[in-house]
Amino acid sequence: MNYENIYIEEDNQIATITINRPKKLNALNKQTIAELHEAFKELDEDKDTKVIIVTGSGEKAFVAGADISEFADFSVEQGGELAAKGQELLFSFVENLSTPVIAAVNGFALGGGLELAMSCHFRVASTNAKMGLPEVSLGVIPGYGGTQRLPQLIGKGRAMELIMTAGMMDASKALECGLVNYMVPQEELLPLCVKIASKISNNSSVAIKYAINAVNAGYSYDTDGYAVEIDAFGTCFGTDDFKEGTSAFLEKRKADFPGS
Repeated sequence: MNYENIYIEEDNQIATITINRPKKLNALNKQTIAELHEAFKELDEDKDTKVIIVTGSGEKAFVAGADISEFADFSVEQGGELAAKGQELLFSFVENLSTPVIAAVNGFALGGGLELAMSCHFRVASTNAKMGLPEVSLGVIPGYGGTQRLPQLIGKGRAMELIMTAGMMDASKALECGLVNYMVPQEELLPLCVKIASKISNNSSVAIKYAINAVNAGYSYDTDGYAVEIDAFGTCFGTDDFKEGTSAFLEKRKADFPGS
């Protein structure tokens, strides 16, 4: 598929999706959300892709928010549909993707940009990154999962303050409160993400898929995460990856996972 607002680079089983709207600070419009959905879907279905990194073009922004010009005159119904469709197509879709997704936050991650980063499985930030959910300054609230994921990641009190003040958190504060896993100079951001992705890609993609599902289940109000874990743990015993992983361990060699 040809994309206008993103591009994909693939190397050594690691795919990097770059959101490429530099004049708009990579803001998310409907087309970009649709393109990201297709890219994530395509890569998730590709058995040769073990890890996905998502980042923004340029040095200023990961994603500076949603494209406000698209919805400034929306009705109540259109606003609700915007949030529901966006969550379905991108934010919840990424969170539940079976392929691990790392957000490389290279600058501003505001509003929908932070919501995209939070929907990824974890985040790495450059030292110049700034994160926030400024929606209340526009008379609206985060609509792409921000009110749910931010408290899960940094705690209710901190999330309430960040949302209600419409403030921004710098990378060092984000690191301190667990919003990001690492903070590095911008030139080291993608190399570190690739290094982590390479470690992930050495492991069983089948087991990782089940692990992602089990961890996410623990944050679902109507799901017993422990039961999901037990079921997934048992299921792993019937996979070729389990047979290869245990055989390799007992034979003192490196596992070569078939991924089935």
